[in-house]
Amino acid sequence: MPDNKPKITGVILAGGRASRMGDIDKGLVNLNGLPLIEHVINALKPQVTELLINANRYLARYEQYGYPVVPDQNDDYLGPLSGILASLQAVKTDYIFITPCDVPLLYPEIVKRMWDNLSNEPSQPCVAHDGQRIQPLFALLHKSLIDNLQQFLNHGERKAEIWITKLNPIIVDFSDQAECFININDPDDLSCIEIRLKQP
Repeated sequence: MPDNKPKITGVILAGGRASRMGDIDKGLVNLNGLPLIEHVINALKPQVTELLINANRYLARYEQYGYPVVPDQNDDYLGPLSGILASLQAVKTDYIFITPCDVPLLYPEIVKRMWDNLSNEPSQPCVAHDGQRIQPLFALLHKSLIDNLQQFLNHGERKAEIWITKLNPIIVDFSDQAECFININDPDDLSCIEIRLKQP
């Protein structure tokens, strides 16, 4: 693992269609008075050098947060891998940490634990494991993966788990923080999290 102070861009993935949320961008859905993306920004900002938002709609709204907003390079909504590729191409740091925009319980030391498990091989990513399965959209990735990811997409592949598994990733155990991967897909999920956050 590199022993220098890490320079990492936190990438918040907010580029999906959010069809189960009534076609409203999930990042802009309010949870206890704040848009979901603000919950993620607040948790992630102290952990990284820079922040970037991947979004394909409501770009002006996301730009109000003061961070670069990078859309996918096409309009076909090819999934999160397309947003990850655009983000890798846009950042100045060697590494990015990716997270979805709809995870309001993001662990405040998730990036540090990833970095502490990093190998000396940049092309080998770190990916989170919640104790039951890997979480491919919580990963530490190096810019050297750009060509590999571009080729994967060019072959018509779309699934993040398949791509990252092929890279022989370092699996980082977060079974003690499994709730940080709880995401919000529909209004019922939102209500459950609202109740959970209000509990003492």
